[in-house]
Amino acid sequence: MKLSGLNNSQVRKHNKALFMHLMWRNKRLSKSQLAQLSGLTIPAASKILQELLDEKKVQYSSMTLSTRGNSNGSFQLPSEGAWTLCLCVKPSSIELQLADAQLVAQGEYQQIAIHALSPEQLLLDIETVWRQICKQWPKRRINLALAVHGQVDPVTGVSQHMPQAPWKSPLQLKFLLEEKLNVDVRVDNDCVMLALAEKWLNSNALSEFCVINVDYGIGSSFVINGEIFRGNLYGSGQIGHTIIDPHGKRCNCGRQGCLETVASLSTLKQLAQLRAPDATSPTSRELLAAWQAGESWIVEWAQRSAEAIGMSLYNLLNTLNINQIWIYGRSCTFGESWLRTIVSQIDFNPFDPRDALKSKATNVHFGQLDRARQVLGIGYLYVEADPFAA
Repeated sequence: MKLSGLNNSQVRKHNKALFMHLMWRNKRLSKSQLAQLSGLTIPAASKILQELLDEKKVQYSSMTLSTRGNSNGSFQLPSEGAWTLCLCVKPSSIELQLADAQLVAQGEYQQIAIHALSPEQLLLDIETVWRQICKQWPKRRINLALAVHGQVDPVTGVSQHMPQAPWKSPLQLKFLLEEKLNVDVRVDNDCVMLALAEKWLNSNALSEFCVINVDYGIGSSFVINGEIFRGNLYGSGQIGHTIIDPHGKRCNCGRQGCLETVASLSTLKQLAQLRAPDATSPTSRELLAAWQAGESWIVEWAQRSAEAIGMSLYNLLNTLNINQIWIYGRSCTFGESWLRTIVSQIDFNPFDPRDALKSKATNVHFGQLDRARQVLGIGYLYVEADPFAA
């Protein structure tokens, strides 16, 4: 790979980082595969691999990956090292997926119901889950990677605002858990978790894409030039708080007519309560089941919500010109007609060359990663922090 404007040391550093990126994406590769994927010659690839072997960043394996021609084995990520317990944390539940040193899933994905009415209880619930996993794997050091709903400072690991929590104060998740458990802890937003999962686990992900989570609230995360874009205040991705109706309902953020007040499942639940104030508040699952049964007002609401989401995405695309969007969340239950309504709003984009360059036209799809791999995505915070993997 030819890189203009860089000296030999910088080129070598770049190529080592590229090799590590490829290793984390693929877990195991042969020398010829690394050369082909990186655009380097076999001799150049050999030099880079030898440096990575000396630094113990990769390991040699006698396992062959091809039956054609002579094979010199393959290379893999080190099998020894700390494992990572990946958690997606809400006051009502903790989802977990354990991963080994190569970030390969170990054991089954689990979802555990909790009832955290205070920050102290949430911390205790996280600790309890971690200790239970440690008992199952007593010889392993197990670090924590937490995905949290709401605004998060990933540098300090502070949950600044968790919308579903009964408390309003910031919670120092990283500091308090590291002090209590004596392991490394990383924390970020749950939409960043989805973006990391797409980046590292979806071979079809482009270098620039967006993930949108349409659920209790509506969040998003952007990957630009292969990097998670967070913004200086780590508030990037607040698509749920774009204004749809300036005279609409007041949002929890204090403004009026945010997308979340029109198209989130929390809004659907509020509307259901207004329609039947004396009835027990329905769950999101019950409301989605009612939609599947053809409940007319929910069908109409889902249509309006898709139009609003599409309008917000239209504005986003005109600003950032990102043309790959993955949609996650329980609202995906509304299905293909819901998705087509979203896409129909985006079709009005005059800057999207759909006819001339279809390969570069905006593509909106339901996310294809299962929930276990979505949760596993937050573990890649450790990879992102390593300059050899970025």
